[in-house]
Amino acid sequence: MIVFGWAVFLVSRSLGQGLLLTLEEHIAHFLGTRGATATMGNSCICRDDSGAEDAVDTQQQQAENSAVPTADTRNQPRDPVRPPRRGRGPHEPRRKKQNVDGLVLDTLAVIRTLVDNDQEPPYSMITLHEMAETDEGWLDVVQSLIRVIPLEDPLGPAVITLLLDECPLPTKDALQKLTEILNLNGEVACQDSGHPAKHRNTSAVLGCLAEKLAGPASIGLLSPGILEYLLQCLKLQSHPTVMLFALIALEKFAQTSENKLTISESSISDRLITLESWADDPDYLKRQVGFCAQWSLDNLFLKEGRQLTYEKVDLNSIRAMLNSNDVSEYLKISPHGLEARCDASSFESVRCTFCVDAGVWYYEVTVVTSGVMQIGWATRDSKFLNHEGYGIGDDEYSCAYDGCRQLIWYNARSKPHLHPCWKEGDTVGFLLDLNEKQMIFFLNGNQLPPEKQVFSSTVSGFFAAASFMSYQQSEEKIILPRHRRLALLKQVSIRENCCSLCCDEVADTQLKPCGHSDLCMDCALQLETCPLCRKEIVSRVRQISHIS
Repeated sequence: MIVFGWAVFLVSRSLGQGLLLTLEEHIAHFLGTRGATATMGNSCICRDDSGAEDAVDTQQQQAENSAVPTADTRNQPRDPVRPPRRGRGPHEPRRKKQNVDGLVLDTLAVIRTLVDNDQEPPYSMITLHEMAETDEGWLDVVQSLIRVIPLEDPLGPAVITLLLDECPLPTKDALQKLTEILNLNGEVACQDSGHPAKHRNTSAVLGCLAEKLAGPASIGLLSPGILEYLLQCLKLQSHPTVMLFALIALEKFAQTSENKLTISESSISDRLITLESWADDPDYLKRQVGFCAQWSLDNLFLKEGRQLTYEKVDLNSIRAMLNSNDVSEYLKISPHGLEARCDASSFESVRCTFCVDAGVWYYEVTVVTSGVMQIGWATRDSKFLNHEGYGIGDDEYSCAYDGCRQLIWYNARSKPHLHPCWKEGDTVGFLLDLNEKQMIFFLNGNQLPPEKQVFSSTVSGFFAAASFMSYQQSEEKIILPRHRRLALLKQVSIRENCCSLCCDEVADTQLKPCGHSDLCMDCALQLETCPLCRKEIVSRVRQISHIS
């Protein structure tokens, strides 16, 4: 999560005020296509010596497995968001079952080092995935995630999401058994209040399962006991991080309409009214709770008689903001457009509303969450492929600073920088000098050497831009709640010959070789495959006769 502030040099207009970024996205983007992998903070993971044997055994098995020949899959396409799954060869024995807690902690520790997409996933992750192929193993993995992920590690919730998302979908019997083992209710939420990690991790697991499941399975998981547990976790006596992830879990359960009705009938809005007052709290953790509470009240759990936030926000001093029409699908944007958050298991990106073509420009970001984010400058040609893990700095039209993994990103390649890992409260500066064709990044006033690679592909049309991993947040004129935007969209009439993607421009472009022609040239240039037939686009031909 970060807060943006704008300034300008040698140009007559100022961009605006602040922008705030937050992180709640999938570590899959931690492992994203070009190696969008990150190191979340400086914390180290320690465990007692009881895991020493497991560590030795792990190293021995890694050595054994490295000697086993595996099929060459480099030429086979794979989802770049997902870490490649090695699996067992036809003559390779099933890996010995390890101490599950040790494997989870090993994964948490090593995940920070994965930045190259060609890297094989850590042995511990592969082993956990294999274990989770049975109901018993899946239950062991889930219980371990709840038990051992430490509260202070900023990558903890993202690792929970990564491991569960990579595991096979649980069977109905496994889900039933899990609910029996956890036996959640309001009274359980009040227990162990001095050890909030267990409740934070439980809420993170429930949220991940709610997002992963759909329909009857999600409805069945939200039992009266689990609903009572999550609502109890929202009370002021709870630790703020427990409140945050309980609220996120409820948001994800509400993606199923029947669950949304059930949660709304629980008077959740009364509790959120109290929590939304934290939206501007100087405590960064409470600030995240306040942001999510306000967003839920505006978009999900509406309260009769409450004025929507966008109707009362003062926008007079804001000249630039995050563009709600130039954003990937799951990013939450605040009503004043200067704050955004991702709580989905994808790498969400956004550009601001102000484009610069000449002069020297500068903006600042205050770090609110210290996780994986790529922040910098991007042109309109830069692609946002959230599910594939592509964000700012992952093509030739953008360049980004990553303070978590201490990397500079350009064209899906990274190089280390000398700044320390960013932390909550740090100020990151972004200078764009179009006269000298260079970008300079700052951390708390300390600058890095200029970056010039992007100017080999483009020299103008830059926007301030950012990409967020799971559970990250940042600050972007009016940003309407989703239900209001949908209502307005229903009133919009669309021309018969308009582009099927943007619905604004005339469909004047034919794709070759497939021949489909329902796109405008601007949209066609951003695609590599036809959206209708998925054939590779070799060329694009503008049909002059279609231009009105």
